Amino acid sequence: MLVLKRVTEGTKGTKGRPGARPIASLKSLSSLAGASSDKFIPPHGGYQDLLSYQKALIVYDATLYFCNRFFTKFDRTREQMIQAARSGKQNILEGSEASGTSKETEIKLTNTARASLKELLEDYRDFMRNREITEWAADHQYALRLRKLNRTPGANYETFKKAIEHREPAICANAIAGLIKVTCYLLDRQIERLERDFLKEGGLRERMTRARLAARSKQRRQ
Repeated sequence: MLVLKRVTEGTKGTKGRPGARPIASLKSLSSLAGASSDKFIPPHGGYQDLLSYQKALIVYDATLYFCNRFFTKFDRTREQMIQAARSGKQNILEGSEASGTSKETEIKLTNTARASLKELLEDYRDFMRNREITEWAADHQYALRLRKLNRTPGANYETFKKAIEHREPAICANAIAGLIKVTCYLLDRQIERLERDFLKEGGLRERMTRARLAARSKQRRQ
């Protein structure tokens, strides 16, 4: 499982590095698989296998805990943070499900997921700044520990529970912010892959045309 090497560097990673290995989640995304020549709706969905979705789900659950702990139910910030976390998770799901008929929609929704999580990250930074909490640097011992946990196969909320529910707000907020940064990095790579696939394979109209031509060619041979 490939994860962000530096949890505090946002979208920096393996882009452009010679010999960089593709992210495992992108390999497993069934919506990215090519369609056969006689079918114009390719396999799609499979969002559960995406590392980006798995991380976004952890971020959503963690944000629910965080907001219930630090904000009252009447606080507008609480609702905004929960909605941003939900939007991040749901748009990954919806983009994956829509990919069979519209790559454009998949790209748009995946980008919306990233934008929502960036907004959420800023809320956590506001929380830390207003409480004079320092955001972890890349070489902070806890940031290094978070990086190690992100390498855990099948990581879920329980993997990060000790940090997310830590009694110190500084650890709680920084841990969730780190998870958001990893998720945004994965979404950046996912969007890059979707864009390359769209340029190579086109959208639904192109696939329909190829399928129609293949069907006519097959009929002529019969």
